[in-house]
Amino acid sequence: MQDRAGVAVLVCDPDGPPIATERDALDLVGAAFLGATVVAVPATRLDPSFFTLGTRFAGEVMQKFVNYRLRLAIVGDISTYLERSGALRALVAESNRHDQVWFVPDLAALDDRLRATT
Repeated sequence: MQDRAGVAVLVCDPDGPPIATERDALDLVGAAFLGATVVAVPATRLDPSFFTLGTRFAGEVMQKFVNYRLRLAIVGDISTYLERSGALRALVAESNRHDQVWFVPDLAALDDRLRATT
């Protein structure tokens, strides 16, 4: 757990296990209950199916965080996936307009978003 811009954030280790199932997402939700309001997940930990919207995995993961009233930040370069999918570009743009799920390039950008919302 880290204090980032005055917000308790569970910053997941980039070398941790992959997030490939709904159960993996729920494990992160459970870990956040130790006091975090935001979970920052390195994009590299997400199974590639997350970025293929037809699998519905991204929606399932994002919905888990919404249901438990936790913010989710996907941190890292996802440009390769964005180049291949207009639907993913639209999802990222729409998510970043709101306050529940963010796609940010790095933790500094997450800090900027957090400062803007507090």
